Amino acid sequence: MKRAAAVIGILAIAATACSGGGGAPGVPGSGGKDAAGGPVTIRWSAWGSAEDMKLYEPLIKEFESKNPNIKLKLEPVAKYDDYHPKLLTQLTSKTAPDVFFVGDDNIGKFVQAGVLTPLNDKLAGADSKSKPEDFFDGVYGGAKKDGQIYGVPNDVNPEVLWFDKQALKDAGITENPAELYAAGQWTMPKYLEMGQKLVKAGKSGSLFWNWYGSTYSMIHGFGGKAWDGGKFTATTDPKSREALQTLAKGYQDKTFVSIDLLPASNGGNTQFLKHKAGFYAGGRWVIDILKKGGDKSNYDIVPFPSPDGKPMSGAVAASYLAINKDTPHAKEAFQFFTNFVSKEGQITRMKGGGAVPSVKGAESVVLDGYPEHAQTLIDVRDNGFANYPEEVAVPGLTKDINDHLLKVWQGKVPVEQGMTELQKLVEGKLG
Repeated sequence: MKRAAAVIGILAIAATACSGGGGAPGVPGSGGKDAAGGPVTIRWSAWGSAEDMKLYEPLIKEFESKNPNIKLKLEPVAKYDDYHPKLLTQLTSKTAPDVFFVGDDNIGKFVQAGVLTPLNDKLAGADSKSKPEDFFDGVYGGAKKDGQIYGVPNDVNPEVLWFDKQALKDAGITENPAELYAAGQWTMPKYLEMGQKLVKAGKSGSLFWNWYGSTYSMIHGFGGKAWDGGKFTATTDPKSREALQTLAKGYQDKTFVSIDLLPASNGGNTQFLKHKAGFYAGGRWVIDILKKGGDKSNYDIVPFPSPDGKPMSGAVAASYLAINKDTPHAKEAFQFFTNFVSKEGQITRMKGGGAVPSVKGAESVVLDGYPEHAQTLIDVRDNGFANYPEEVAVPGLTKDINDHLLKVWQGKVPVEQGMTELQKLVEGKLG
């Protein structure tokens, strides 16, 4: 969960979010004025620190200056773990904000609860600044159900492999992963071979956070699927099972290291900056880590490898902007919503940030010269997938899967036993 909180926090900062309580006084359909004739107040909230909240001030000021009929009220929640329980309570008591963020590990729960405004018609309407097709289908994840959109990815973070050229050189590796990928030769066997060389040189192969992004990207890298046809196939599909078995073995011999288990004094960021590992799985937010303590020119990115070197679908972390189904200010709420997720809105929000735009046409904020192969972030986004709708529709399922796998990675549960127990766990949660 440390990784999820950190990344989702960055997603929220790069975008701007939601949470809240109680609607401001106003009358629906009152022409953008409240009952007293003043501007309508749209309440929204974000998770993050007080310092994070300051990053929203320019956006709020710009929006209000262009839309004098609307006043924005930001209601922050400091911790991500507290955010969704509070929001659910507010929705139940009819005191929730008008517009709000939902994390990709919770969106299915909110869709199932029927508390979100259906967005297809609004996004396709004349007042919309972005159309449904302007967002990549794979990253809608659990925000889309039966063809209806209930949340729009405000921005995303594709999971890629950052690699340390110095660490690879120290391990006697002369091939550049990004160049191998460009040549169609970035395969899973090649990646695992590099990992073994790094371990022999006294380093770690790859640093992974224990979350679905790296685990499911590895499954795809073996040619498998974690979910297929609504069924959990990570332990039953032969290629998927091979991926999990390889991960379990690799976590034992340091080919893979779980950052979640490292001490704070010598965590993943520190080890990567000190050339103790060849690869670090993460999104664009890793740039901030490198800015603070690394030689940026020494690092570059490559997608997760595939069985045959051809591009494949990788994981994409996402958070979603949604509208309260019971908002008394539907028109003004959508006005803020569509500005926020539009191409112009995302460019404004993400300059110098740690996320990737979710909308087509805003790629310039990523392709600013760093890292060298920044286009990889765009490519993974375009063909990637947010967490599977079947998984996020079940409250707590993703966390339960991650927690169980962490026991397997640690060797606390034998691999084969762990696979059997994991399948039973998921099937039990699915009912």
